[in-house]
Amino acid sequence: MKEFVISEVKAETAVLVGLITKDQDEAKTKEYLDELEFLADTAGAVTIKRFTQRVGGPSQVTYVGSGKLEEIKQYIEDEEEAERPVGMVIFDDELSAKQIRNIEKELGVKILDRTSLILDIFAMRAQTAAAKTQVELAQYRYMLPRLQRLWTHLERQGGGSGSGGGKGSVGLRGPGETQLEMDRRIILNRITLLKQRLVEIDKQKTTQRKNRGRLIRVALVGYTNVGKSTIMNLLSKSEVFAENKLFATLDTTVRKVVVENLPFLLADTVGFIRKLPTDLVDSFKSTLDEVREADLLLHVVDISHPDFEEQINVVENTLKDLGCADKPSMIVFNKIDNYTWTEKEEDDLTPMTKENITLEELKRTWMARLNEDCLFISAKEKQNIDEFRDTIYKKVRELHVQKYPYNDFLYDVIDE
Repeated sequence: MKEFVISEVKAETAVLVGLITKDQDEAKTKEYLDELEFLADTAGAVTIKRFTQRVGGPSQVTYVGSGKLEEIKQYIEDEEEAERPVGMVIFDDELSAKQIRNIEKELGVKILDRTSLILDIFAMRAQTAAAKTQVELAQYRYMLPRLQRLWTHLERQGGGSGSGGGKGSVGLRGPGETQLEMDRRIILNRITLLKQRLVEIDKQKTTQRKNRGRLIRVALVGYTNVGKSTIMNLLSKSEVFAENKLFATLDTTVRKVVVENLPFLLADTVGFIRKLPTDLVDSFKSTLDEVREADLLLHVVDISHPDFEEQINVVENTLKDLGCADKPSMIVFNKIDNYTWTEKEEDDLTPMTKENITLEELKRTWMARLNEDCLFISAKEKQNIDEFRDTIYKKVRELHVQKYPYNDFLYDVIDE
């Protein structure tokens, strides 16, 4: 079957395309394209050009208008003449089969959308059988409505020769089955098989969770690349893979952590992202079971990111979709060592923006809003880690006493 997403990209060049609409202003589009460029870099592609267009909404035919599509085509042709071929064009939203087909026909290069790029990164990052199965299921779900684009021989039929009984016609008499229908049936069968396999894996994981004993479960959640794995390594003294790439962690890792006299389980989960494909959320439900079954959520936030407040909203909305919005939680603002701000001149009378707010002002604002449910740390530089451990200890101990009132700690209580 013809591949529809890149399986391995090395030093390919990419052009990014995004829209400026009434719901997404120019600044927001730039942020989304910055993230898309980071995704492309994670997949192994080098971004060489960006195109944006101010429109009311995406075109149902070619996503961008015909004039902008012609501009992109001209740029690709110019680069080709200069012996700098463009490897692919990546669009910031999910494209329909019709849009992909029309754009591909016009531009003559590989066309990807945000969803297919994320799927490719997931396929690259998957290590365990569970993650690989989940990724494959998400890929087939993505592929199914786009099958028509993948084939140029749709008129072929594996069908019958009527009543003539020609060679090879036994069991195939009648109108026949087109290649497209055959492939759709094969994919549907494969999806059914993968779902059954995931059910079996889920049963195994459920059994594993039951055997973990009477311990409080804490889950690290947050946007991708905010430092969850670094915090995991810091608390559990383990070596969970951590890298400055999106979706560096795909497989959920659970470690037993002991703070003072109190043991608990700590889970590092896959990071969330804006415009995360629904198929991926559905496929990774077993991964997110660690979030559902957690007693405490540590929502890690990269405070140095210029748009961290929207990232908080993305994570909170995803947690709401998972039915976890009411769980005990606290926000851990990470990467305070990377936080930067711009001091305003005394004679500057323009309104203050978020770029002019100091870290201390941010701390006071969030701590006033969340009381004791937020902390400011740097996992990399080990800043405020003692306060972080103490706070976790108090929260986990409180939950432990509530959930297991007759279960002594595994270690003698140390009176202070």
